[in-house]
Amino acid sequence: MPIDGIFLNLLKHEIEDTALGSRVEKVHQPSKDELVLLLRSRAGSKRLLLSASANSPRVHFTANAPDNPPNPPMLCMLLRKHLTGAVLTGLRQVELDRILFLDFDAFDSIGDRVKYSLCAEIMAKHSNIILIDETGLIVDAVKRIDFTKSQVRQILPGLPYSLPPSQNKASLFDADTSRLAETIALQSGKTVSAALLSAIQGMSPLVCRELAERVTGGDDKASDLTEKELEKLAARLETLKETLLTGTGEGYLLKNGEGKPAEFSYMEIHQYGSTYSCVKYGNLSAMLDDFYTERDRLDRTRQRAADMIKVVNNAVAKITRKLVLQHAELEACADRESLRVKAELIGANQYRLEKGALYYDLENYYDENRILRIPANPALSPSANSQKYYKEYRKAKTAEQMLTSLIEQGRQELQYLETVNEAITRASSGAELDEIRAELTQSGYLKNRRKKDSKTEKPLPPLEYMSKDGFKIFAGRNNLQNDRLSLRDSDKNDLWLHAQKMPGSHVVVSSQGGEIPPSTVEYAAAVAAYHSKARESTLVPVDYTLIKNLKKPPGSRPGKVVYHVYNTVYVKPGI
Repeated sequence: MPIDGIFLNLLKHEIEDTALGSRVEKVHQPSKDELVLLLRSRAGSKRLLLSASANSPRVHFTANAPDNPPNPPMLCMLLRKHLTGAVLTGLRQVELDRILFLDFDAFDSIGDRVKYSLCAEIMAKHSNIILIDETGLIVDAVKRIDFTKSQVRQILPGLPYSLPPSQNKASLFDADTSRLAETIALQSGKTVSAALLSAIQGMSPLVCRELAERVTGGDDKASDLTEKELEKLAARLETLKETLLTGTGEGYLLKNGEGKPAEFSYMEIHQYGSTYSCVKYGNLSAMLDDFYTERDRLDRTRQRAADMIKVVNNAVAKITRKLVLQHAELEACADRESLRVKAELIGANQYRLEKGALYYDLENYYDENRILRIPANPALSPSANSQKYYKEYRKAKTAEQMLTSLIEQGRQELQYLETVNEAITRASSGAELDEIRAELTQSGYLKNRRKKDSKTEKPLPPLEYMSKDGFKIFAGRNNLQNDRLSLRDSDKNDLWLHAQKMPGSHVVVSSQGGEIPPSTVEYAAAVAAYHSKARESTLVPVDYTLIKNLKKPPGSRPGKVVYHVYNTVYVKPGI
């Protein structure tokens, strides 16, 4: 569910209760559509996230602030100039529209007091974040809108800010809910949910469907509402109005059968029956943080790693095409033994063969002396024809050896690229992506973009977990880190784990000189399964062995190890 006007109103009260009077300590811009304000008060500090992303526009406090780029964008520098040190004095919402103004008291460059408003417009692909001065002029915006993008409303520095066109819907703040219910019933041809959506301001399709479900047990035609159902609808709207007037709301997060967030709302949702489970939150920001964090991480990873993903996918496609051709050539070499037989038969019978024949009919002593017709070049002598077949045989034999080696190299390279793709998918920060970029550069897939005078960054530590038995468990984030963890940083008696025959992290349990109990082995195996391509599977085979049993083949790609002594355990992925 996108954030609707009623949800935004409840968020407004939540932000006011927590952050009103707070001072802006820092401003960050993690991506082109996102801003993070670090607000500090006597009660502590909070990070307020504002997003104008088309997929997830929103405003809420976050405990999972995304990583910031090494160099702040120009807009971020402008916002820091105007808002750093400013005090949040108020929040305003235009009726129940999805527009929220954050008002700040600040000081200009010469110390005079000035006022700014940061406007968050939560409107899907038209979402925006706009800085407005006290005269109503636009200072700048996350998305600049000129005449080529909109003839109706432009968002450019120096232009006066104007609100989006009104939708002329009724507001629950001042509406008579009984009359509003009667108005809904007059909308012939529409279902109850569609009539609610078109008549009342600030309501999402999800909430409209839920109200229809609670009133009619489904989503009947609005004109078919009975007197009793009209009373129920008016009562539901009155309850919603009371929630708005008191400014108190709770969050409800719907999860699917796999436990993944699917929908959210400020009211409990019953329309899906037992398909989804419902988790109640007392804090709307915490619910939005849980809902969007994982999805935004994947979107952000795809944006930052777009060039790497393109290079890897192109390399995979190129190698796949090459392997298809090599397999075809190898199949052609499979008949090389027949070439040797023909050469040998001609050589054994050349005393009775004459030059100029188009073919030779000879007894094949390899096939019970059946007659074998062998094509011949009439311009060559029988001896020369025999040597010609021997030459083709040796050529096919050499080609088979070379093709077998090349096919194996291509197969190994495809496996390596699959591990890189999987590591990109698991990456949760810009630093992890930078390490993968360095790996691809080292392997020759990417050009080195590092400046000569830049400092060498310290490698990231592996992910760390702790078993209930008190043993430390480490998981590599990428292939380079897998190599360091397994071959350099671990003791020979530590336990090594990896999801069987699939891309994933190297996982190491530090033995600390003691014996590792089965419960720790099982937990470490679950960690290895979780940090692998089989994360979504229900049961994953995980191999485990001692570090001393690992060997790295000479010249192999990063992350490649071999082992022959091992055990296997089947576990459900988890951390």
